[in-house]
Amino acid sequence: MNVAEEYGSLVFNDRAMRTRLPRDVYKSVQNSVKTGTPLTLTDANVIANAMKDWAVELGATHFTHWFQPMTGITAEKHDSFISPTGDGGVIMNFSGKELIKGEPDASSFPSGGLRATFEARGYTAWDPTSYAFIKEHTLCIPTAFCSYTGEALDKKTPLLRSMDSLNREAMRVLRLFGDMDSRRVTSTVGSEQEYFLIDKALYLGRRDLVFCGRTLFGAKPPKGQELEDHYFGSIKPRVASFMQDLDESLWQLGVASKTRHNEVAPAQHELAPIFATTNIATDHNQLTMEVMRKIADKHGLACLLHEKPFAGVNGSGKHNNWSMATDTGDNLLEPGDTPRENAQFLLFLAAVIKAVDKYQGLLRVSVATAGNDHRLGANEAPPAIVSVFLGEELTAVIDSIDTGSPYAQKDKTTMEIGVDVLPRFPKDTTDRNRTSPFAFTGNKFEFRMVGSSASIADANTVLNTIVADVLAEFADALENAGDFTQALNKLIRKTFQTHKRIIFNGNNYTDEWVEEARRRGLFNFKHTADALPYFVHEENIALFERHHVLTPAEVHSRYEIMMEGYIKTLNIEALTMLEIARKSILPAASGYLRELIDGLAAKRMIEGLTVEPESSMIKKLAALNADLYQKILELEEKLGVESADTTEHGKYYSAVVFPAMQALRAVADDLEVWTAKDYWPFPTYGDLLFSV
Repeated sequence: MNVAEEYGSLVFNDRAMRTRLPRDVYKSVQNSVKTGTPLTLTDANVIANAMKDWAVELGATHFTHWFQPMTGITAEKHDSFISPTGDGGVIMNFSGKELIKGEPDASSFPSGGLRATFEARGYTAWDPTSYAFIKEHTLCIPTAFCSYTGEALDKKTPLLRSMDSLNREAMRVLRLFGDMDSRRVTSTVGSEQEYFLIDKALYLGRRDLVFCGRTLFGAKPPKGQELEDHYFGSIKPRVASFMQDLDESLWQLGVASKTRHNEVAPAQHELAPIFATTNIATDHNQLTMEVMRKIADKHGLACLLHEKPFAGVNGSGKHNNWSMATDTGDNLLEPGDTPRENAQFLLFLAAVIKAVDKYQGLLRVSVATAGNDHRLGANEAPPAIVSVFLGEELTAVIDSIDTGSPYAQKDKTTMEIGVDVLPRFPKDTTDRNRTSPFAFTGNKFEFRMVGSSASIADANTVLNTIVADVLAEFADALENAGDFTQALNKLIRKTFQTHKRIIFNGNNYTDEWVEEARRRGLFNFKHTADALPYFVHEENIALFERHHVLTPAEVHSRYEIMMEGYIKTLNIEALTMLEIARKSILPAASGYLRELIDGLAAKRMIEGLTVEPESSMIKKLAALNADLYQKILELEEKLGVESADTTEHGKYYSAVVFPAMQALRAVADDLEVWTAKDYWPFPTYGDLLFSV
């Protein structure tokens, strides 16, 4: 594969548009992307025809509006390009109207009560800021998805709105610093993706993996990740072949897959792309997860994206590397060479710190799922308490601003905001803190709480909105200031003083930090059912409404969808556990128990043979079987409780159903340890983690 030639070959990108569109139409597209100006139907018809010709030349026969409903995955409805002719033939046709707008059936997508269930109409609208691409002979057009009455039914629409808000407020601040060249500020993201690869045949032998994406049962194998020999280890040939095919497929789709390596847990791996604007990065991450599964299948593998597919070893997440940049190429979270640039950097840094502190609960909500509950706080990065890591040097700078004392380190200049030059920080001014949920890493923040199966749209919508909100406060204060420099110094100092409680550079895993966070007044939402109700607090609804990101109705609808998703996930897992326990584990253990009883009876017929081993094992297995049966009955009973109140129902599943599931698992896993392998009805952890 010639990477330079093949990269983006299946994308109707800027290069393809420059080649195929008339110059005036190409300029209209660029203007629409940069300013949000709608395209005329005339221009849309030209673009659609050129897009169709390009796609057909590459083997496409259909087109689809590719959108991201509230299910968390992507959706598509395919229409062919064919249009009948009068002589019984067909021509390939694609109009501007078909490009701009589609109408998939919206009746079965979650809406959180935004419309009645019998109302099926929904619309998809072309997002020209994200390039169309070809996937499996189909032209995929990234689109937003809304209801007949205009409410957002997807994850892209709020994300685009939040990007507009961040741009608007960041530009106000930049103008105050004399930046008249920049025309737009965008948030950028590089989203690292962790995943597991296991043998497909073994995967199909585990109904819990097939139905739930994670193992609901499984005793710990003799070897796990204790030796740390998998991390960055030599990549096995079967996995390397998968990774090569994955990279090549993603490169053709314009996804800048850059880094690949083994992760900590056996069978766990990671992919990291190059930064892109948040909207495109979100589309690319959704596409990456889909392509991963398909490429894995071709290699006889199963790709597991659940946050915790295996108990006892590290789970998987996404490291959401977030920053802000101007269209002129300036990273707003990178110190500069002049007093003005460094004062600007400190103000944007202060805005992020205040936003994270003020809306810490909202950030926790943005990553709250049933799957992520197994990972957050489970002694792996990160815990459920939101905090900011800055590193020693930058923290020392902030402390000097806070106390008003001079800052001097080694040979670097003493700092006063807007007067002297802030020491320019290299990207790595301190050791990396892998336990921090929100870590500054030189010119960006790494938000490590996002779950591996989740869309990054939710977290980045919140990040964009909360930072925009604080930047708006800053702009209001500074625009009305008589002495800008004096007001700036005062604002930065006050912000750091008021919100330094969110800064923590230590080990986030320790019990001492949990207690310290409590004293600081930081939230500790350990479970999704505890976190989600915070989403609909009055101040959060006001935040989203103030920045035109979500209406109050859209906020409430998303809360209902998230909580119902949590309840449904646990319900499916509980039902799957019951089926496996009743139909597989209990019969298997009983079968082995019968063999032991028969063997004991035979031994007793021979004088002088000891029967102690069999007798003890029979007692052990009989007791475990009885306990398993009792735990099955208890879980069945707890599943029978219903509630009309979504919040209370979610809390019931968290506080009552989930512990009953854990109790059932504990007995089953103990039974696995004592049951002969030939009798155990499905692949074990040892089989799954070490077979590839």
